[in-house]
Amino acid sequence: MESVFNPDDQNKNLDKKIVIALERVSEAFKVLLWEHSKTHGLSPIQIQVLIFIQHHSPETSKVGYLSDEFNVTKATISDTIKTLEKKEFIFKEQDPSDQRSYQILLSAKGKELVQKLTPYPSILEESIKRRTSEEKKVFYDNLLSLIHHLNVSGIVSMKRMCFSCKFLLKNENRFYCNFLEKPLAKHELRIDCPEHIEIQ
Repeated sequence: MESVFNPDDQNKNLDKKIVIALERVSEAFKVLLWEHSKTHGLSPIQIQVLIFIQHHSPETSKVGYLSDEFNVTKATISDTIKTLEKKEFIFKEQDPSDQRSYQILLSAKGKELVQKLTPYPSILEESIKRRTSEEKKVFYDNLLSLIHHLNVSGIVSMKRMCFSCKFLLKNENRFYCNFLEKPLAKHELRIDCPEHIEIQ
């Protein structure tokens, strides 16, 4: 039986080589994240949650949303929040729109730490910067198509992506954003849009 992990099968099939290449990139992210987690005495999920809270709206910084975002249980996120709160990196504030809920915000100490954590994928960005503009557009288009396929297959969510936003109009391979009020080339579609509103 053929396998993407079998070098002989890989070398006869470009599809399999691409899958393994993506696996290696995924491994690079894990290695970089683990290096930072050891340096700062935090787990990878704790680092990811801190970075997410810093760069997204308070409405998304809730246990249920974070659980979906990182594809872990609510219990795991609750434990993560308790630890970060105990270490004084975050604090809770009652949600003004829902008295039964609370938002998670970074403390001054948490913001200072995130400044040190945010550059961890920079080595990957440096490699991509060396590509031509056209190479980057083609690469991004292919990644979007892959993510879309994984979403349709139920593997990943498309939170805050254009493809799941009510503002996006699609006609064959043409796109128009009703929020920005302009057409978008495929490479202009967003992975993480602050104006995103989920299609109901």
